[in-house]
Amino acid sequence: MTLIIDRRRALTLGAGLAATGLLAGCATSASDGPADIVDTAVAAGSFTTLVAAIQAAGLVETLKGPGPFTVFAPTDAAFAALPEATLDDLLLPENRDTLTAILTYHVAPANYPAASLLGTRGAIPTVNGQPLHVDGRGEGVQVEGATVTTPDVFASNGVIHVIDTVLLP
Repeated sequence: MTLIIDRRRALTLGAGLAATGLLAGCATSASDGPADIVDTAVAAGSFTTLVAAIQAAGLVETLKGPGPFTVFAPTDAAFAALPEATLDDLLLPENRDTLTAILTYHVAPANYPAASLLGTRGAIPTVNGQPLHVDGRGEGVQVEGATVTTPDVFASNGVIHVIDTVLLP
């Protein structure tokens, strides 16, 4: 399977995606409930770079786990705004630890729906270990300067908040 990262490059993902179920159908019936965070991101179609990075970092199984997780998910456009060399370098196998650190900085090991962030200012823990500074006092929510453009995409193991910038710890 080839995922288009952006107009600059493509990343080929082989059996790893098939083995994790990412190639399987993402739709769920009402009796099945919502999909997990990874399958929800795949189904959305605007997170191909994020999904490819999650796979490259070996985090698919973790984010398909029971959670709960809150993922601040950068869109493909957010990744495209990174300098081309930065994205290319992060996806190299020798930079897996750096990629993992960046991706886990986008994940809180708890459920933070938008209602819990609105009207507040503070820090929440991340899987990375460094806190994310959240400001929900204005119109909407800002996370480390990134804007939450779509809050509360619920999944079976947590919630996704779509953001417009890749967060760098």
